[in-house]
Amino acid sequence: MMKLISWNVNGIRACMQKGFEDFFKQADADIFCLQETKLQAGQLELELAGYHQYWNYAVKKGYSGTAVFTKTEPLNVSYGIGMEEHDQEGRVITCEFEDFYFVTVYTPNSQDGLKRLDYRMKWEDDFRGYLKHLEETKPVIVTGDMNVAHQEIDLKNPKTNRKNAGFTDEERQKFTELLDAGFIDTFRYFYPDQEGIYSWWSYRFKAREKNAGWRIDYFCVSESLKDKLEDAKILTEVYGSDHCPIELDLRS
Repeated sequence: MMKLISWNVNGIRACMQKGFEDFFKQADADIFCLQETKLQAGQLELELAGYHQYWNYAVKKGYSGTAVFTKTEPLNVSYGIGMEEHDQEGRVITCEFEDFYFVTVYTPNSQDGLKRLDYRMKWEDDFRGYLKHLEETKPVIVTGDMNVAHQEIDLKNPKTNRKNAGFTDEERQKFTELLDAGFIDTFRYFYPDQEGIYSWWSYRFKAREKNAGWRIDYFCVSESLKDKLEDAKILTEVYGSDHCPIELDLRS
């Protein structure tokens, strides 16, 4: 069995103060990836015995950023998607393994007032194109904070959030297009009707206490990996960030 974990840590240095290393050790994942690391090269020495580490930093300080820790050394690692307009914010790392590509992504947020929605739409199309291009070579596993709750079942208050970043019709449609392009939302594959399971809660209004959350973190895989899917989990009992980690188990 292969265990994969993804976690938006909302600042790895802050998360380290809140038990990150304990959870990391206990999880013992084959591949563990992070989004929103919020640091620059040289700001943190993370000792993770038995893991190869790969970091992608944003140009802007203390912003965005991704990381991958893997027990098996990848055949190849690349950063970004090869398009300069999208590759300034440290949002993507791709690791090529024998049987698949593993991609971690921190999708741009459309922001208050949807200031970045137009940019987000362009990103979505370009990123989907990038994944489909990889898939011409081998299957793809893509995971991370995709900054969208796909269906009404994926957030506590769909009615009041309809025009808000992360639940606009436009963003939801782009996620549908990703699935239509041949990717499986693994959590929904196993739990099509499960309500009340979320991966992000606002720090305001005691949202996590009330479980007023959103499911915006995903493991999506190429259709050809369907037979390898064992389980998909959202680890809601793990604290340390405003997101909780998510997990995908694959048959080896």
